Amino acid sequence: MILERIATPADVKRLDRPELDLLAREIRETLIRVCAANGGHLAPNLGVVELTIALHRVLDLPRDIIVWDVSHQSYVHKLLTGRASRFSTLRQGGGLSGFSMRSESEYDAFGAGHASTAISAALGMVTARDLTGGTETVVGVIGDGAMTGGLAYEAINNAGLLKTNFIVILNDNEMSIAPNVGSIASYLGVLRSKPLFTRGREFTKGLLDHVPLGDTARRALSTAEMAAMRFVSPEHKAPVIFEEMGFRYIGPIDGHDLDTLADVISNARKIHGPVLLHVKTVKGKGYDIAELDSRTFHGVGPNAYHPDEGKVEKKATRPTFASAFADALIAAAERDSRVIGITAAMPDGTGLAKFAKRFPQRYFDVGIAEAHAVCFGAGASTRGIKPVCAIYSTFLQRAYDQVVHDVAVQQLPVVFALDRAGFVGDDGPTHMGLYDVAYLRTLPGMTIMAPRNEFEVAPMLDLALSLGTPAALRYPRASTSGKHDEPLAPLVLGRAEVLRQGQDVAILALGNTVDVALDAYDLLEEHGIRPTVVNARFVVPLDETLLIELAERHGRFITLEEHSLAGGFGSAVVEVINDRGLGIPVERIGVPNVFVQHASQAVQRAQCGLSAENVAARVRALCPSQTA
Repeated sequence: MILERIATPADVKRLDRPELDLLAREIRETLIRVCAANGGHLAPNLGVVELTIALHRVLDLPRDIIVWDVSHQSYVHKLLTGRASRFSTLRQGGGLSGFSMRSESEYDAFGAGHASTAISAALGMVTARDLTGGTETVVGVIGDGAMTGGLAYEAINNAGLLKTNFIVILNDNEMSIAPNVGSIASYLGVLRSKPLFTRGREFTKGLLDHVPLGDTARRALSTAEMAAMRFVSPEHKAPVIFEEMGFRYIGPIDGHDLDTLADVISNARKIHGPVLLHVKTVKGKGYDIAELDSRTFHGVGPNAYHPDEGKVEKKATRPTFASAFADALIAAAERDSRVIGITAAMPDGTGLAKFAKRFPQRYFDVGIAEAHAVCFGAGASTRGIKPVCAIYSTFLQRAYDQVVHDVAVQQLPVVFALDRAGFVGDDGPTHMGLYDVAYLRTLPGMTIMAPRNEFEVAPMLDLALSLGTPAALRYPRASTSGKHDEPLAPLVLGRAEVLRQGQDVAILALGNTVDVALDAYDLLEEHGIRPTVVNARFVVPLDETLLIELAERHGRFITLEEHSLAGGFGSAVVEVINDRGLGIPVERIGVPNVFVQHASQAVQRAQCGLSAENVAARVRALCPSQTA
């Protein structure tokens, strides 16, 4: 195999032209096989095979630098930078990450997992190069979906001002996860549809570039160049905007034509100042079913499809928290015409795609722009609308200032549905939802809830919509086991629910860790030990009355949470114990002060002590005198 001979990018340079085509085919076969077993971002990587090969063939890595936006499309890069022999470990505990990681390889110049960061990071590297007298080429690769994020334009604006040598490759496949939305998507669609516009423009540039003129004359003819661009296609202004922001625009280029890509990238390195290469690719390229359904194959789970047949296996599973949320939001919207749903380019993951089908006029996908999603919701709420922002916990971090400044300070009734709160499994540290309680509970007037199972989602959403103040409900990826689906007690603001009455030790559990507490109770009951088990329900307001009552009848508390121990639910309990002078020791079980690495959710929970066996062992250690 050609791929087996690639240990470094230098090996790619030594291949002859027919071998490059074989390499591309082998890479696609490897991607399809490994993602079928391990899960991962298949379609995005299939779409950048030729682009990545061209970059490795032209650039001198690792001296030159590639910065991948989001970096979920960096699998091909990993295969060409000495990691092919370990690629079967992708997204497995102890194996290769599904994203770029500086700690993993010298060829991963910048770590990523969130969108719209590549141009900013690459520009910082370019500036460092210039300050230290370097000459290396820096390339930022960003997708058209990530161009809906404001950070990308902040960086473009700054790059145009600095006017230093810098290449941005816009990988345009017309998709983020779902189809792109908004004027930026339309903007790029104009460019794709008018190759004559680009050819005419490049012809004009070619003339200018070969005439030996002084600066004044060149500036004058540059104005004529813009007029020529408008003459060729006067209604189109998109490339003019890139140019007027200081970039030399080249494209659109066929992102699957290796020869053209290599030639254009080589020439772009010779152009003074920032260059934007607009590369048109096909998401899922080379795997028919992924091309036809790139939305499904954007990211797949382990063993989700057969590599030969390509058929996605629909496993009969319990409804997820996300699907429960979608049903609850639809029901709420049926009752109240003021309820709207907002997502930041995640309609499928958050469940809002289902809401969009039922209420298309009340569904808003704002693109990869979480800060805008929150401020947009805040503005709508001032006019009597009831906005629900469905955003992954990790992505709401990107809008923290808007949560504080635009929502909390004004006490506006925006509801945050925080999906993927807790462990997310094989996506790793950039996607963990382990900090939302800490960054929200300090805000005055913010209500924070956590359903223990799928059935608590609807009453909590209904309560949040009724408050008239900011509120958040956090819930995990996937679903609970269903083992403890007992009838729910009525939901009352700030009141916890006692599920098992016991003695000596009270286990206070938040969200899906209630199942862990109940499983631990079952194990302990076999030994005659019966702790009290509490479903906390609320972090803010905390049920202080119950805590006082429990402190009178128990010798110790144990708190459970899928969240950072620093500033989390357990910390909130300790603060009440201290402030009230209750004098009861509290053992907190949750995530220590580390970044949790990629592995299965079950492994991550076990690593942090959030297993029934560990909790039961802790209770037994605290109750040595009790026997069956």
